[in-house]
Amino acid sequence: MTDAELARDIATEAGALLLAIQRDCAGGDRGDREANSLILERLRAARPDDAILSEESADDLARLDQRRVWIVDPLDGTREFAERRDDWAVHVALAVDGAAAVGAVSLPRLGVTLSSDAPSPLPPAHRPPRMLVSRSRASALCIDVAGRIGAEQIGMGSAGAKAMAVVRGEAEIYLHSGGQHQWDNCAPVAVALAAGLHASRIDGSAIVYNRAETSIPDLLICRAEWAEIVLSTVSNCS
Repeated sequence: MTDAELARDIATEAGALLLAIQRDCAGGDRGDREANSLILERLRAARPDDAILSEESADDLARLDQRRVWIVDPLDGTREFAERRDDWAVHVALAVDGAAAVGAVSLPRLGVTLSSDAPSPLPPAHRPPRMLVSRSRASALCIDVAGRIGAEQIGMGSAGAKAMAVVRGEAEIYLHSGGQHQWDNCAPVAVALAAGLHASRIDGSAIVYNRAETSIPDLLICRAEWAEIVLSTVSNCS
């Protein structure tokens, strides 16, 4: 089994578990805990020599000496999960030498798992562009950029759901400046890059994974034709 196949299988299995937990009317805490246990068990069995960084486990900094590190978010969008919305996800990614090399993002409520080894062709872009922002706390920067480029703002929940909406052709731009962690975007970035999208920090620099500090303050995932425009607009807004 390839790394990408493994990531897809595990993300899909964890998503099925979360759906069962959701049907039991259980909250996000149980979902986080049980999905994390499943993912860690599967990864340790299949790739025992690799390191793991998970949102739901204590960080072992021995990972910094490893070239291959699995970066996972067992339940991205705990709030959306608890509210029984569709916009939550499971992230399973592999970073190699600091780059998002492999990724799978499961959207269990939509019955789909997107992975870096099976990108779908991008549908035609929409005009004006649609920009995904936080449904509850869109940053001033995102609002400003959307206004300047004439983008329609669409509020959505988890980072994975927003990133995959761009991959699926439901939006053109996902801009985030409110702070994230490595597990929030490693899998989405891997899938987005495989689909031919642009993915970077909002200053245009590459996102580097498996750093000691897990925080990644900002993110841009968008159609390639919008990257320069959005990055330039962000710079002018700063």
